[in-house]
Amino acid sequence: MYLFGASGHGKVIAEIAECNNLKIEGFIDTDLSKLSLLGYPVFHESPAGPVNAVIAIGNNEVRKRIVNENSSFTYPCLMHPGANISTRSILGNGTVVMAGATINVDVNVGKHCIINTNASIDHDCIIEDFVHLSPNVALAGNVRVGEGTHIGIGACVIQGITIGKWTKIGAGAVIIKDIPDGCTVVGNPGRIIKK
Repeated sequence: MYLFGASGHGKVIAEIAECNNLKIEGFIDTDLSKLSLLGYPVFHESPAGPVNAVIAIGNNEVRKRIVNENSSFTYPCLMHPGANISTRSILGNGTVVMAGATINVDVNVGKHCIINTNASIDHDCIIEDFVHLSPNVALAGNVRVGEGTHIGIGACVIQGITIGKWTKIGAGAVIIKDIPDGCTVVGNPGRIIKK
């Protein structure tokens, strides 16, 4: 397995792979000054041919671009053994679930998502592809989060809310009404500051 991105997020994902007894061939990073990380080599070009890989980069747009550029790769889902995941939930290829995260019954998480440390997703939520839920994000039941959206650390979303695609929710925001595509939202209650 290769990990795209030799930085802090990559370290966390490497430890998740180690916890699952998966062999890491190394990291892939375009920064030529990076030669190794956590004792693994850093390569500066993608390997030829189909390989298993996980995108270890927090930026949603970059993850999507890398996936589009490496369509022959296989992207497994990685789950920390300390995460609480319902057997009735669905997790897409390339998604990573960090320690302490909770994913409850009938949740559908798309491809290449990040469910970060201690994030909580309650029943019947839909998380589309390339979403990043930061540490301690809390989603109540029946929330829908659109493709590419990033929800900042400690944000809360009440039940039944829909958040659009490629939206940014600020740290600690409290979302009590639907948010359209492409917005930036901050505060308690959440207010749109940019469209």
